Amino acid sequence: MDKLKQMIIEKGEVREGNVLKVDNFLNHQIDTEFLYEVGEEFYRLFKEQEITKILTIEVSGIAIALMASLFFKVPVVFAKKTESLNLDKDIYKSKVFSYSKRKEYNIMISKRYLSKDDKVLIVDDFLAVGNAMTGLIDVTRQGGAEIKGIGIVIEKGFQPGGKLLRSQGFNLKSLAIIDDMSNGKIKFR
Repeated sequence: MDKLKQMIIEKGEVREGNVLKVDNFLNHQIDTEFLYEVGEEFYRLFKEQEITKILTIEVSGIAIALMASLFFKVPVVFAKKTESLNLDKDIYKSKVFSYSKRKEYNIMISKRYLSKDDKVLIVDDFLAVGNAMTGLIDVTRQGGAEIKGIGIVIEKGFQPGGKLLRSQGFNLKSLAIIDDMSNGKIKFR
């Protein structure tokens, strides 16, 4: 997706520790017109997969999932990172280590919202090591749902997550893959 690459170059900021800061358009302040195009692109890539649910993890994946759901016309389910009084007690649960927050979370999805009849598209803003995807795959499998695809906005191709998921046979599509961010310069695949 050329527009995404252009936005990363123009608005992104490479920080120490292989961190790409794109919070001015993707995951803090959100450019909704651009995100609409992201949702449309995920639809183009996965429309033949008969998706019945779009799954993501809170918080950064929610806006992306919502935009994609406008095209697929299916519900969005997001894995919660914190327990609350209104969360069902009957849940699927998995552990996820957050690369950016350097913290381990339990992610949870109510069993009411994921079943063996679902064909799931998992979406998220970033893929690096693959921790969030591993957790989302785990809860999806606990529910017996079929993973029909994984849609990532930005993949850090120099980290192992994408390679691992592809080697496991997942239908992974990333809108931009970055192969290098050394010296503050971004090199796309």
